[in-house]
Amino acid sequence: MQDEDSLYPFDFAVEGTPLSLQAESANKAAWIRKVAAVARAQRDDVQPMAFLDERPLAATIFYFPAAPMKGDIDNIVKPVLDALNAILYPDDGSIERVVVQRFDPGIVRVFESPTEHLAAVLDMVPPVLYVRIDDDLEWRTVK
Repeated sequence: MQDEDSLYPFDFAVEGTPLSLQAESANKAAWIRKVAAVARAQRDDVQPMAFLDERPLAATIFYFPAAPMKGDIDNIVKPVLDALNAILYPDDGSIERVVVQRFDPGIVRVFESPTEHLAAVLDMVPPVLYVRIDDDLEWRTVK
């Protein structure tokens, strides 16, 4: 549950196919601007005066492609994290943990407690990208 004074956890969805780190510069820059614009607009709706500090954060990125994905899933991470600099954190160096996963069409997926945004993503027509930034330090505990 989000604390009234905290921006985190913060999640959002971006429609479209994410571009990889190796994509053509102009296309990659357009994708980064799109991700940034979606995150900024939602952040401004939720907490326009959010103070970004250097706290450790985790990023979760789920990609729901329209067709089985070609290419490596890890290549979509850096452009997404770069897009969120100065919007959800001062610098992506604050990200300690990244979880990235794709859900190709036809794969059964079950989410026990999806957030409102993730539940909406599950009802959207792919391709769509779901991103969550969180400051819960539970990942530091090894079980």
